[in-house]
Amino acid sequence: MKVIGLTGGIGSGKTTVAGFFKEMGIPVYIADDAGKRLLATSEKIRRQVIAIFGEEAYTETGPNRTFIASKVFHDKELLEKLNAIIHPAVASDFENWLQEQESAYVLYEAAILFETGGYMKCDQSILVTAPREQRIERLLERDQTSEAAIQARMNNQWSDERKRELANFVIENTDLDETRKQVELIHTEILKAGQNS
Repeated sequence: MKVIGLTGGIGSGKTTVAGFFKEMGIPVYIADDAGKRLLATSEKIRRQVIAIFGEEAYTETGPNRTFIASKVFHDKELLEKLNAIIHPAVASDFENWLQEQESAYVLYEAAILFETGGYMKCDQSILVTAPREQRIERLLERDQTSEAAIQARMNNQWSDERKRELANFVIENTDLDETRKQVELIHTEILKAGQNS
């Protein structure tokens, strides 16, 4: 079964695009959601995270995301340590999920698919893009955060230009009807390629 990577910078509309593929019956695995779920449910991960960040990393109700985020936000080394715990767990979780799917292909959605080299495990990849101003506007509305915080998060991700060089397909997500058409075209192309291989 083909694995198609789906990625894009924050605010580009990856979730919207994933939703269009879902409507066509394509299973979608969202790596960020899986990471959050595993952080909250895996005892092994809990122990490893506490070993790095201390007891404050968890509260009675689960992971203390605000605390963890504040620690890794300005410390690349700590972020790498956290990723070294979460990424292998997500990869293993994805493999288990993949075994249960019965479709021509699946989507693997990850915010930093190219940055982590995750795209190399995919058969093809789709990049979702949108103008920076539009992305900032969407995020201000969605996350109730500051423009400075958004810019900082954007600066931690690769530029669209750099990602374009590695992507097999690019979806410009500025108009929803157009985006849906692009998704349908890519869907047809992936299915055709599957029949011819």
